[in-house]
Amino acid sequence: MSDDYLVRIGKLIRDARQHRGWTQAQLAEALATSQSAVNRIERGNQNISLEMIARIGEALDSEIVSLGYAGPMHLRVVGGRRLSGAIDVKTSKNACVALLCASLLNKGRTVLRRVARIEEVYRLLEVLGSIGVRTRWINEGVDLEIVPPATLDLESIDADAARRTRSIIMFLGPLLHRMDRFMLPYAGGCDLGTRTVEPHMIALRRFGLEIAATEGQYHAVVNRSVSPDRPIVLTERGDTVTENALLAAARHDGVTVIRNASSNYMVQDLCFFLEALGVKVEGIGTTTLTVHGRGTIDVDVDYSPSEDPVEAMSLLAAAVVTESELTVRRVPIEFLEIELAVLEEMGLDHDRTAEYVADNGRTRLVDLTVRPSKLEAPIDKIHPMPFPGLNIDNVPFFAAIAAVAQGQTLIHDWVYDNRAIYLTDLNRLGGRLQLLDPHRVLVEGPTRWRAAEMMCPPALRPAVVVLLAMMAAEGTSVLRNVYVINRGYEDLAERLNSVGAQIEIFRDI
Repeated sequence: MSDDYLVRIGKLIRDARQHRGWTQAQLAEALATSQSAVNRIERGNQNISLEMIARIGEALDSEIVSLGYAGPMHLRVVGGRRLSGAIDVKTSKNACVALLCASLLNKGRTVLRRVARIEEVYRLLEVLGSIGVRTRWINEGVDLEIVPPATLDLESIDADAARRTRSIIMFLGPLLHRMDRFMLPYAGGCDLGTRTVEPHMIALRRFGLEIAATEGQYHAVVNRSVSPDRPIVLTERGDTVTENALLAAARHDGVTVIRNASSNYMVQDLCFFLEALGVKVEGIGTTTLTVHGRGTIDVDVDYSPSEDPVEAMSLLAAAVVTESELTVRRVPIEFLEIELAVLEEMGLDHDRTAEYVADNGRTRLVDLTVRPSKLEAPIDKIHPMPFPGLNIDNVPFFAAIAAVAQGQTLIHDWVYDNRAIYLTDLNRLGGRLQLLDPHRVLVEGPTRWRAAEMMCPPALRPAVVVLLAMMAAEGTSVLRNVYVINRGYEDLAERLNSVGAQIEIFRDI
């Protein structure tokens, strides 16, 4: 490997480490090496193997170099262009991920229509394939067919792919009905007792699942004598927690009541899918779900997940930030009503068509046309709430929107530790955002965006927010290391180009 490549790789590693907020010592500890070795790597003074590059990328949750698959690494954005025309919203990322996990409940053939072709889905398909599940893209690569084996081969699980998707935790609910003992890799950072994992364990324990976590593995043991004898009260109204409880209840041969359940879009899609499997679910769209489980599920099922409200919000924000007139089609309106109410208060000029039904036969859609608007900062702070409140994942987009509005906007992202910090990356592009604490940021508008070259934030939604600001900034910007965007969006650059953006995909290495 040439010295020039070593220097360039070292710079990518340094930038990724700094974006994660780690010191060289913390990275060295994660790699079981010395701080001086990390320092040499970052300065390009040490030969480095592809295996080490992959380990560093996994530790930093960032692709340093694409290995084993073709994928874009960086985006070059020529900003200051107006968008026009119409763009369709893709199917829900979070619903597709949940439905892939739910396919493990079924002994029959599952077909999912218009599945989001994103990195998160690809990682789950790699995991499913490694344990014997046959998956293939059909109908010219639009739909996905899933056929499970009689017996899952968990000993052959692709641990690397499993650790690169946080969704692996949703295998617990289906698997506890298929085997008495099993092991699953868990993604880095998901330790037992942390806020994001313990609620899952509390819920699944009611089905007899006991988990110990050692050396990067969940060690699961199922006590068949244990079953829910009273309603399960979730200690957190989380989406994946609710989904895991639903997945466990679906194969429980009895009635399970789940309280304090999320009623968000991906949970509703999972409920609709379970009904297609023959599982009766009462209370869909409320915080109390009653599941009439089936001990065996063996049906051929064909299901169409609904559109993604967070992607819809991304596209609406793209139009607002670039001062464009754009029609966003197939918007799941019931999951964006609060966001639109806030935007109307800020002065957004838009209209919508009459409602029509999504391909799942249940979700309500509209087409929205957004026009250039003179926005004013909202009187109240922007903060998320469980559905039907403002969606947690839509909060970052209000940072870019508030930056083009007149006045000060307080954004309070109370759910995620430190995600608000990544929003201050907009300051590199001319924004005026003041971080008040790890959860609150004050946005001053309006903003005169300017081009810049920078690393992609390691969080999905803030990364897209930075891309949108680059689209609004006059001149040429570069957003490096965009794997995180590909985790959650299918062909985003190409689709934005189809309505007038100018984004080039390129790779250094």
